[in-house]
Amino acid sequence: MQDPSYIILNDRGVIGIGGVDAVDFLQGLVSNDVAKVSPVRAIWSAMLTPQGKFLHEFFIARHDDRLLLDCEAARRQDLIKKLSMYKLRAKVEITDETEKFSVAAVFGNGALDAVGLSGAEGAEGATNAFAGGVVFSEPRLSEMGGRAILPADTAAEALGRAGLKPAARADYDTLRLTLGLPDGSRDMVVEKAILLENGFDELHGVDWDKGCYMGQELTSRTRYRGLIKKRLMPVTIDGPPPQPGTPLMAEGREAGEMRSSDGGLGLALVRLKYLDDGDAPPLKAGDATVSPRKPDWMRLPEKQ
Repeated sequence: MQDPSYIILNDRGVIGIGGVDAVDFLQGLVSNDVAKVSPVRAIWSAMLTPQGKFLHEFFIARHDDRLLLDCEAARRQDLIKKLSMYKLRAKVEITDETEKFSVAAVFGNGALDAVGLSGAEGAEGATNAFAGGVVFSEPRLSEMGGRAILPADTAAEALGRAGLKPAARADYDTLRLTLGLPDGSRDMVVEKAILLENGFDELHGVDWDKGCYMGQELTSRTRYRGLIKKRLMPVTIDGPPPQPGTPLMAEGREAGEMRSSDGGLGLALVRLKYLDDGDAPPLKAGDATVSPRKPDWMRLPEKQ
C-alpha cells in the first residue's frame, strides 16, 4: 500500500442543506437514512426517479448546523433543481457551496490516522471535524480510505500539513476500480441504472428500515423478488481500453456493457450468467478481452 496520500477531486462539488427541516426534507427523497448523519457519522446515498431509476449519488456529512452533499460537480445544478422541486413549504435552504469547499480523497497506509480518524479502519462513515471542515471514512468501503470536505483555499495545505502527500488521479482511480466502486454517472446511466445492480446494498447506500422515499418501491421489489440479473463489477482489460458504453460480447451475444476504465482496469455491467465459472465464454469489448472479477464485498445469488 502506498504512503498516506490525498487528491483534490475537482470533479466533485458541494451542496449545502440548512434549516430546521433539512433532515426531514432529505429523508423522503433519498435512499439512505439521513437521521443517522451526525458529527460522528456520514453516509452514501442516492436520489432516484419516482420509477426507482438512478438520478444522483452523493455523500452526506454534517458540518456545523448544515448537511453537506459531496456530489458530481458537473451535475450539481441539476441536483439543486431536483431538490428545489420538492422543497414546497419545508424550512430548508439549498445552496451551492462548491466555490467555498473542496472535496478530497485520502488513502494509503496511515491516511485515516493522519486526519484524526484513528481506529476508523473497518468503520465506514466514521466522521471527525478537521481543518475547518469535515473528514470521514469512506461510507461505502473503508479500504477506499476516506473523504474530506474542506475550505477550498486551504484544503491542500491542511492535508499536506497532516502528513499526506499529493497523489495522481490515476492512483485514486486504480484503487477505486480495483475495489469495484462506482463513480457517479461515469458508471451509472442516469434514469436507467438500478441501485442494486450497482452495489448500493452491500456498500451501505440503502437503508431498508427508514420508511418511504422516492423510488423505494422498485428498489424494494428488486431486492425481495431477486430480480438482479446484472452487476457492476471490476474487470481487467487485455487490449485497448473500451469506451464507456461499449457492449461486452460473448460468442455473439450481448453479455454486458463497459463503464469507466483506466489502463488495464475498469468497471463493467456484466450479466451474471456470463461470469467466469470455468464454462463461461471470454468476453470481448471491441478489440479487447475483458475478464470480470467479483470483489470480496459483493454478494451474488447462489446458482441454481
